[in-house]
Amino acid sequence: MKGIKLLAISVFSAAFLSFTPENKKIIIIDAGHGGNDMGANRDGIYEKDVVLNIAKEIREFNNVQDKYEVILTRDNDTYLQLADRSTLINKLNPEIVVSLHMNSSPHQESVRFGKEVYTQSTEASKKLAQQISQKLNPCEISGEKNLHILRESKAPTVLVELGFMNNTEDREYLTSKKGQKEIAQKFIEVFNEY
Repeated sequence: MKGIKLLAISVFSAAFLSFTPENKKIIIIDAGHGGNDMGANRDGIYEKDVVLNIAKEIREFNNVQDKYEVILTRDNDTYLQLADRSTLINKLNPEIVVSLHMNSSPHQESVRFGKEVYTQSTEASKKLAQQISQKLNPCEISGEKNLHILRESKAPTVLVELGFMNNTEDREYLTSKKGQKEIAQKFIEVFNEY
């Protein structure tokens, strides 16, 4: 089964690269979780769905420019193993990678709110985190973290927690069409300035 997944990734990346202009940079958006891995949830709202919707909005906003191509590690409700995600990322050799997630705390209603960015140990990852932090204000840069996507991706990569699932204000904003479009637009601004 793993061989089939890797073959599918190879075919996908080869097919994609054959249609991408050589001078176009690739940016990968990794919508966390998917399939049976729901991520954080509250009141029937799942992290996997929220981050996928925002990833799709980023890709949609990207259609109006020619500087880079946005590729999603998943564009539907499927689960992709972490190793398969990093294999795809490294095969495509992107300019940058942004992994989207939502935070949660053990409390019913979190007093914590807002965004956090985790980085690799590289200066390029830290620079990307700084730019994201400025656009997604307020946004805390929490520094390096030993997470698979950060550890195994060769490209500059950050993991962004977009807000707290169990903070009503964060959740309502991130599940609204307005909030998702605003977040997507901020990422496009980051990419254009990177």
